[in-house]
Amino acid sequence: MTGVPASAAGGSSGAQRARGSATAADGAASEVSGSASGSAASASGSAADDVKPARGGKIAAAAVNQASVWNVANLLTMLRLLLVPGFVALMLAGGGYDPAWRSLAWAAFAIAMITDLFDGHLARTYNLVTDFGKIADPIADKAIMGAALICLSALGDLPWWVTAVILGRELGITLMRFLVIRYGVIPASRGGKLKTLTQGVAVGMYVLALTGWLATMRFWVMAVAVVLTVVTGLDYVRQAIVLRRQGIAERAAALEETEA
Repeated sequence: MTGVPASAAGGSSGAQRARGSATAADGAASEVSGSASGSAASASGSAADDVKPARGGKIAAAAVNQASVWNVANLLTMLRLLLVPGFVALMLAGGGYDPAWRSLAWAAFAIAMITDLFDGHLARTYNLVTDFGKIADPIADKAIMGAALICLSALGDLPWWVTAVILGRELGITLMRFLVIRYGVIPASRGGKLKTLTQGVAVGMYVLALTGWLATMRFWVMAVAVVLTVVTGLDYVRQAIVLRRQGIAERAAALEETEA
């Protein structure tokens, strides 16, 4: 009788079982490899997620990039603010008419005017613009000029109407700039800069106890300052009206395009 020996049959079955075990082992190894690859991919994804910028990262970066409040431009502005009470004290010392005290008051006023010329230039040139500087700088400018004008009028050296015209113009234009800022910024004109310079020279000459032809000259310098104050103030009002009309027209055009 012909047949396959039991040992051979058993061997064949054992080989098949061995091959099956090997195949299963390869499958398990593939699954392990796939799981490892998946885990590595997941880990890479998690690492990528970890390096994503946090919410509000741009705001934080902007805060870091902003210039420090304690920069040279702001220090000059703070110096000008500190000079205001010192200037008033010097102006009124000795009854307000002592030439020596008036000379010291003039020195304080001159330092304030010089720092006014440099702090804004430094802030723009070296990127030192800060929110504090934007608020404190115009306040310091108006404070020292207002203190000088009020002291001069209180001492009888300068008519009150001159003080009212200059301070009224300065405060009015500042308020107007805030009202139209939604439509744009009104830049400082050359006339405005010349007005500031002329005002500083005229007030400085009145602070000093001048006599003779210098006293006559300061009257005419102040007259020029008052004229420039009024003329440039009216020009700023015109610019504000034009800027507001343009802003309203642009918004209306944008609204029509949106609706269309």
